[in-house]
Amino acid sequence: MAGKARVSRRGLLAGIGAMATMMDLTSNPAAADGARAVRGDSYKKKLLQCLGGPWPEGGPLEPVVEKTEQREGYRQERISYLVEPQERIAAYLLVPDGAAKSRRAPGVCLWHQHNGAYDVGKAEPAGLKFGPMHHTGVALAREGYVVLCPDAAGFGERNKRGSLNGRNLEHYLFAMYVAEGKSLAWKNILDMRRAVDLLAARPEVDADHLGCYGHSMGSTHTWLVGPWEPRLKALVGNCCMPTYAAMERTDLIHCFPNYVPGWRQHGDIPDIAGLIAPRALHLNFGETDSGSPIEEVKTGVEIIRRAYQAKKAEDRFTYYIEPGSGHVLSDEMLRRVKSHFARYLKGDSAG
Repeated sequence: MAGKARVSRRGLLAGIGAMATMMDLTSNPAAADGARAVRGDSYKKKLLQCLGGPWPEGGPLEPVVEKTEQREGYRQERISYLVEPQERIAAYLLVPDGAAKSRRAPGVCLWHQHNGAYDVGKAEPAGLKFGPMHHTGVALAREGYVVLCPDAAGFGERNKRGSLNGRNLEHYLFAMYVAEGKSLAWKNILDMRRAVDLLAARPEVDADHLGCYGHSMGSTHTWLVGPWEPRLKALVGNCCMPTYAAMERTDLIHCFPNYVPGWRQHGDIPDIAGLIAPRALHLNFGETDSGSPIEEVKTGVEIIRRAYQAKKAEDRFTYYIEPGSGHVLSDEMLRRVKSHFARYLKGDSAG
């Protein structure tokens, strides 16, 4: 009997589809309020409260260049720096040939994916592990950007705390931040803002032309940090905007940074991304990507579009849904990533 009831409920929700998402936004007063195109400072303050409150002052970065290697078209530096007074993390900085203090280049912060690859982190976008699809840092460095690839909390060289690592460490970090009245998303944003501090301070970087990119969990990082980092003039997320409505409809379990405690009382994930307006944002999606169900994606991009329209910046939000594609960075998706950065960090629309 229980099995039949579950099938019936799932079938009903699937049949309603995108209409169910819109009903959720209009029948719930709090969600409807969050879906309004015009959002003031009070709405953003609600998000900050849900995340865990204001971030501490940055303090000194104390960067240390630990190793330098020349690669084809760029210089790779392994550096470490402070994200908090007692926490030093590592990152790869990719500096294109020709970039210098006298010839500054635009910069891009690049957030790596999850993929259950806890021991990989920054090494994949820096081109040191796995296949070429997500060697995005290398691809952008060869396009002339200074690219910073840090480890997220619990990944890469941060994938160890006492006896904990991998999924257990991720669970621990999420739970302990919640216990402190914060969230793992709060910590991720704190770390990402420090990454922007570091990139902006580099002598080879034009600090007025900074962007960020992320795939999968890295895309989550992109729309999380976007509302809080006005220095990021161009942002690109690839294959991750799951929405809480989609999670409920499809019984979808996602990575922890997507869960902002209490936020569903005020809105959904697209409402967070909409707070990036009026700065330039592009999102890529695969039509068959089960991690971002396409029905809710289509509803979500409309919410974001209205937020940009309200700021008279509708042309600064773009998205692409690739027919038949899943959770990938296809050639066409990468082309659109490069085009977005070229327009807003190098071209006539830069600045």
